[in-house]
Amino acid sequence: MNLVDILKWSASISGMIAAFLVSLDLGRRVTGWGFALFVASSICWISGAVVTDDEPLWTQNLVLFCINVFGVYRYLIRKRKPHDTD
Repeated sequence: MNLVDILKWSASISGMIAAFLVSLDLGRRVTGWGFALFVASSICWISGAVVTDDEPLWTQNLVLFCINVFGVYRYLIRKRKPHDTD
């Protein structure tokens, strides 16, 4: 198994676990850690895509990385709770 395979499998597995954590809806901390895992997944995807010169994949994951960093901020760092829109 080469470095690119390790990056891709790490990205895939961490992305699946992150999606599961977010989907559980067990509270802000669990959701926040799901987003943190999504950040790690995006970093792996970006790294593997850069090495293999897969521009669409690294571009998509750069955008997802930014979205997930916002999720980490929103669920783990920000002190105030978001207001309900209902």
